[in-house]
Amino acid sequence: MKLNRRHFILKLILGSVGFATIDSYWLETNFIEWTEHDISETESNKIKAIHLTDLHLHDIKWVHKTIARRINKERPDVIFFTGDSIERDKYMAILEDFLGLLNADIPKIAILGNKESSGRIDIQKLKDLFRDHNGILLINEPYVLKTKKREINIIGLDDLVHGNPDFRKSIEKIDKSLPVIVLNHCPAYREQIDLISIEHKINPKLILSGHTHGGQVTFFGIPLITPYGSGDYVKGWYNNGISNMYVSKGIGTTVIPLRFGARAEASIFYI
Repeated sequence: MKLNRRHFILKLILGSVGFATIDSYWLETNFIEWTEHDISETESNKIKAIHLTDLHLHDIKWVHKTIARRINKERPDVIFFTGDSIERDKYMAILEDFLGLLNADIPKIAILGNKESSGRIDIQKLKDLFRDHNGILLINEPYVLKTKKREINIIGLDDLVHGNPDFRKSIEKIDKSLPVIVLNHCPAYREQIDLISIEHKINPKLILSGHTHGGQVTFFGIPLITPYGSGDYVKGWYNNGISNMYVSKGIGTTVIPLRFGARAEASIFYI
């Protein structure tokens, strides 16, 4: 009886380790969790936006092709890229390949992440690349998205870790009567956005962030570590009456190519 019990416990442990390994290296990194969020105020004429962050592209894998197919099927009105798409100039061609998988008619609005900054990406080349694919790269500047006979202020901020985000400068000349959506890679900068929003009497409808990877490796929902620039934020919604921020777990990985308890994520927003 004792021997059988030992065998059972050993098999249970080995099975658990095996499942955790498969889950970490394959399931949570290759099978995207698509989340949907409706923050619209009307039942009609909603703007559909898809949020991608932390792609960390090194090559085009099966998962990236499935993401592109889903996006082309959804036919969103805009795609938001909130940083860490690539880490070095040598991956610029990979990003071009990924953008080439997406329907060219879909507008794309992008910002920088800490990896583009630390990797000293050629910013002009990155701007040109997004422009060639019906996109725009914003660095501390506003952009008015015009679609479905509506107009929305999109504020694209610089990276917090290696850059110099400036929300105050970005909103100097905006039409405050229009809704405001902020693209902000590092969620920790949200506190500054809120303070400046109060001062200028702006209530951002949505702040989209990434950077944290949802912790990337978590146990019972608690991350072992989050990168500098995360603040007290890990994943999901953070509402405080001033702004509504959504922190995505993102697509790619960094340091180690695995996720545990932090499945890769892409989001659809109805605005």
